[in-house]
Amino acid sequence: MRILMVHPNYHSGGAEVAGKWSPAWVAYLAGYLKTGGYSDLRFVDAMTDDLTEEDLRRIFREEKPAVIGATAVTPAIYKAERLLQIAKEECPDAVTVLGGIHATFMFQQVLLEAPWIDVIVRGEGEAVTLNLVRAIDEGRWPAERESIRGIAYLQDDKIVSTPAEPSIRDVDSIVADWSVLDWKKYIYIPMGVPVATPNMARGCPFTCSFCSQWKFWRDYRVRDPKKVVDEIEVLVREHGVGFFILADEEPTINRNKFIEFCQELIDRDLGILWGINTRVTDILRDEELLPFYRKAGLVHISLGTEAAAQLKLDLFNKETTVAQNKRAIDLLRQNGIVTEAQFIVGLENETAETLEETYKMVMDWKPDMANWSMFTPWPFSDLFHELGDKVEVFDFEKYNFVTPIMKPNAMDRAELLDRVMSNYRRFYMYKSFLGYPWVREPTRRKYLLGCLKAFLLSAFQRKFYDLGKFNYWGPQSKKWVKFDFDKSRKMDVTVEDTWKSAPKHKRPAAAMKACGGGDEQLDDAPQPTKVMACGGGDQQLPENTVTPRA
Repeated sequence: MRILMVHPNYHSGGAEVAGKWSPAWVAYLAGYLKTGGYSDLRFVDAMTDDLTEEDLRRIFREEKPAVIGATAVTPAIYKAERLLQIAKEECPDAVTVLGGIHATFMFQQVLLEAPWIDVIVRGEGEAVTLNLVRAIDEGRWPAERESIRGIAYLQDDKIVSTPAEPSIRDVDSIVADWSVLDWKKYIYIPMGVPVATPNMARGCPFTCSFCSQWKFWRDYRVRDPKKVVDEIEVLVREHGVGFFILADEEPTINRNKFIEFCQELIDRDLGILWGINTRVTDILRDEELLPFYRKAGLVHISLGTEAAAQLKLDLFNKETTVAQNKRAIDLLRQNGIVTEAQFIVGLENETAETLEETYKMVMDWKPDMANWSMFTPWPFSDLFHELGDKVEVFDFEKYNFVTPIMKPNAMDRAELLDRVMSNYRRFYMYKSFLGYPWVREPTRRKYLLGCLKAFLLSAFQRKFYDLGKFNYWGPQSKKWVKFDFDKSRKMDVTVEDTWKSAPKHKRPAAAMKACGGGDEQLDDAPQPTKVMACGGGDQQLPENTVTPRA
């Protein structure tokens, strides 16, 4: 039985600046399906190959698959729906499947607006998809579809969602098959090498109101660090990968596991550099370990900071946080690690002054890179519902961190975009002439110049921040900027959240922070009682503190 998996052709102007990213979802899913006995599968990356609808039609006709599956983050949902519509037109007997975070929580709306989708896989996809494929293969679909846990579908014009499939407790049983990817396509521009995005853990033990990772995965589960490095070694030796970024929201949450992971990388001496996203508090906690992390190849850390409008001009009650940010960046720079400061902008209380303050702070903190992302209120997050009618745009294709979804009270969206671009221009102009070329450490200097190359390339191509689509050419063009929101898009259904919601003390809108911006910490000390991860899992905290070997 042939299975065809397709990544939808969606582009914005965010992460693609750094290159073309290898889609990890298909590697983990393909590996799990092959372990389950289904190896006749093919992957088509319509995004990386920039395939047209006619290209997709031709591929569907040639492949004649029994199952056609796609995934979609929120901004890619319409492309994914259209992709599966074309699939159903060309292969009417094939079962069309959609997974991913948006479909997991918004399955009612997706099925209503795209009834040609036969089934939605909700949550962690490997076990659900394998059970689904087996039912199709054994002729039990659609007669027995109600017995498959973790799916949603239309039946007699009614939406049916089955009980959730339990999380895969042994995450080490999921062995990725990275061979399904054509690695020459996935090049990380700063280094000119193939890039991978493996994961060390699934989920998060914390329940931030603006985030959805903990809701999607439900349980926090950490892999055996040695097996993660086994996977990385395969990527390096068999596929020529020269750089990787751990896909975890915050891989340093479990300090002991992260230390084991770094030690294993040092012991194997794979000669690969890598990056992570984490929090300032974790950097301060691990100050003495930073040389050890750098020795393991960690060269780039993106730090989450609070939303720009939270910081205020007087910084009245944020002085400690600001001082911590500066201290963390200083520590990373001293240890040869490239630092990237992230800001979330575009909340309702954003002003020209708050945006200017972020620029001043960045220049004071002296990170190597800075990133200003537009606040994106995920429609399945607790915070989205608390914002209520303050959310005016429901065109999910624009929920991409570069389009201003929220309109600040004190400015229009065009001015918001212009002031963010002003921050970018000034910061990277300074770095281009007075920063990167004068970095003494060779590896760090080469890496930073490569990042500058990627940034300038996307700017010249008008792809950065979707500027070409917005018709933005500088301050003089503000009155011509058009975001072209599809105003016909509405929230047609109430999100049925059968997953866990954040506790009330985690949900105030004022607690809005960037990824990695929280301050919770896992305790390394022995626990007197069993610690349960969110969703009722049984992941245990380490009983002993691990220290790196000399």
